[in-house]
Amino acid sequence: MPSLTDIQEEYEFLDSDDRYRLLIDLGRALEPMPDPLKTDATLVRGCSAAVWVYPTRADDGTLHFLADSNAAITKGIIALVLTTVQDRSSAEIAATDIEGALAPFDLRNQLSSNRTQGIPNMIALIRETAARYA
Repeated sequence: MPSLTDIQEEYEFLDSDDRYRLLIDLGRALEPMPDPLKTDATLVRGCSAAVWVYPTRADDGTLHFLADSNAAITKGIIALVLTTVQDRSSAEIAATDIEGALAPFDLRNQLSSNRTQGIPNMIALIRETAARYA
């Protein structure tokens, strides 16, 4: 997965249709989440599309998230969120301004409210997970 800065640089030069394609491509590049992990316990509440997030903790204490959605653009948004926190320590995740990192993408104005309404819930889940492992 490219860095968030690289993704942002590409995103800024694209028109809205190509931005959708970029998000879809980012979603396709996500690490696959095995179907048995897609349960009610891993489902993010408040999303119009189904979104699942499953955290794992490495021996070095970093957190790695598997995530998926049944909607292609939503899956791309998930990829953006995960790019900000993937394989970082609980303390690093707690100190990360995820919303600020995503602000340059202006997702609320670029996408319908249905596609973005679950982002705060997903971010909250990631923060809660990091706090639990801290």
